[in-house]
Amino acid sequence: MYARLVSFNLKAIRPEELTETFEKDILPLLQKQSGFTDEITCVSPDRKNAVAISLWERKEQADAYSRDTYPQVLKSLARVVEGTPEVRGYDVPVSTFHRTAATR
Repeated sequence: MYARLVSFNLKAIRPEELTETFEKDILPLLQKQSGFTDEITCVSPDRKNAVAISLWERKEQADAYSRDTYPQVLKSLARVVEGTPEVRGYDVPVSTFHRTAATR
């Protein structure tokens, strides 16, 4: 499994604007991607920063998303994000998601 972590600063927005952007614009794009397994989005208590973690079966699939679809995601995020998001990738050696997904 591979994780793609995107951290970003939020504009002064209504609390539900980030959720709406992810649910209406970003999640449908992610769900169409080969190898995509899950998305977790975390927002700081002061609502100034957020982290989005997408989980992928393999690094190559996350790389294809980064290259082919992420530019469209950035356009959707522009209305809620201030500045340029920082993207990092990680191998996932341990995760309870593996076990949880297998039992569904």
